[in-house]
Amino acid sequence: MTKTTGHLRRGRAIATAAAAALVTLAVPACSAGAEASRSAPGSPTAPAPSAATPAPPTPTAPPTPPESFPLSTAPRTVPAVREHVPARGPGWKPATSARVLVAPADKAALADEGKLLAGELKLGYAESTDARPGDVSLALGAKGSGPPESYTLTVRGGKVTITAPDEAGVFYGTRTLKQAIRGAGSAPEGTVNDTPAKPQRGLNLDIARKFFTAGWIEDRLREMADLKLNQLGLHFSDDQAFRIQSDSHPEIVSTPHLTKAEVRGITALAARLHIAVVPEIDSPGHLGAVLKAHPDLQLRDVNGRAVKGAVDIAKPASATLVDELLREFLPLFPAGAWQLGADEYQALVVRDPQASFPQLAAAATARYGAGARVQDLAAGWLNDRADVVRPSGKALKAWNDGFFKGGVVQAAPDIQAEYWTGKELGARPPLEYLSAGRKVVNLNDEYLYYVLGEPNQFTYPTGKRIYEQWTPLVLRGTTAVPARYDAQILGARLAVWCDLAGAQTTAQVAAGIRLPMAALAQKTWDPRPPQSPWATFQSLADRLGS
Repeated sequence: MTKTTGHLRRGRAIATAAAAALVTLAVPACSAGAEASRSAPGSPTAPAPSAATPAPPTPTAPPTPPESFPLSTAPRTVPAVREHVPARGPGWKPATSARVLVAPADKAALADEGKLLAGELKLGYAESTDARPGDVSLALGAKGSGPPESYTLTVRGGKVTITAPDEAGVFYGTRTLKQAIRGAGSAPEGTVNDTPAKPQRGLNLDIARKFFTAGWIEDRLREMADLKLNQLGLHFSDDQAFRIQSDSHPEIVSTPHLTKAEVRGITALAARLHIAVVPEIDSPGHLGAVLKAHPDLQLRDVNGRAVKGAVDIAKPASATLVDELLREFLPLFPAGAWQLGADEYQALVVRDPQASFPQLAAAATARYGAGARVQDLAAGWLNDRADVVRPSGKALKAWNDGFFKGGVVQAAPDIQAEYWTGKELGARPPLEYLSAGRKVVNLNDEYLYYVLGEPNQFTYPTGKRIYEQWTPLVLRGTTAVPARYDAQILGARLAVWCDLAGAQTTAQVAAGIRLPMAALAQKTWDPRPPQSPWATFQSLADRLGS
């Protein structure tokens, strides 16, 4: 039923009720005196006696016309909506009889979103296009009708409509409605047009050095979803532990660890919340837990000293082992990206890698020619691992210090550089990656590194500092790269690293990252300078439970 038809029907009903009331009051026989005289005994026209006389109907007050309301203001959400077209009207709030509707044609795509919102707002759920006053309708628009993850939310005539070109956009529209109701009790009249500034927005979690339960991770996924964050990096292998069940190499698995069933539960929830879980098996460094079970693959220097966490990439068996793990875990993580690691390979942080590791130098020249160096062998290792993952169709990622300047071998151009530091020996500034055309993701350790125990001069990031000082263009330190590179910066993640695992409990970690995640969500969704001061933003985030 259209808005115009609805007003006509309501107007007719009101007019009918008012007319009936006027007629009732105007007929003398309906007065108390007339009723008494007509009821006198023996009167031939007297009606049969009755126990009670029904009260006349109460006239229905006409609805308040929309023009009598002030113009609406944008809903207050985290992140803020980017555009709100105001209108006059009462807005929308949940009612007992209201429903969340999904068109039957969109059932397969949007049933999860509809049922989740219905449960959150305590509404009914139905698969129908017949919206009544009070209902919320979810619908997919034509493919390409807007940018990915964008949505339009309209509040008009006592109804809400959320449309988007994809499922994620519809879902984010429901997050905006949920926050509006949670924060203010109602959603304002008008139209929200919203879209993210960056396609990658999320959290990176080190579960290798500190174990986090499946339940804890799932709680963070729900928080992330309300903030419209869409990526969880899962670093589950490091020197300290290997934290997911392995069937191909059970000897490397640590206790405690996540079972594959638990991981499937995590990735299934993440998919329903439109979050990609991006796994990382870091290599050729940070493999200490694997090497405990395979000491023959440990890298040793010219003096025979073992190098912590580093696998000997001159040995074919090293590649075989890592590739077996990659192939085993690829199906466990169905989302569309994979982190290959490549950072802090200790053979490359010494002054003369060729002299310190002659076996690596020999392998480099044997494979790539007389001018090849150890860094070329490491770049070749990264490319070989990328070749294993690439047929899955997943986007490829590696840490920025796994990309080397010069040399005869370069990292494949489709590998995204996840930029975290400029402090490592030989670290390259962001402009070297950007000017070469490489896509970059921002994990700036100056603002976005939550390192347990704050070792090595790290300090816990604060939401205030991220909100007031950082933008995705600030890739290294505190200086932004030129705005012309904005499109190459795909987004950002807040990173939790558990270097001193006992420094905080998992509950303290959850509390400590809450506001930094909210601030990062704001700065990766909305490219404008913050529209509210930090104190106002923090108060809103606290009220919304972000």
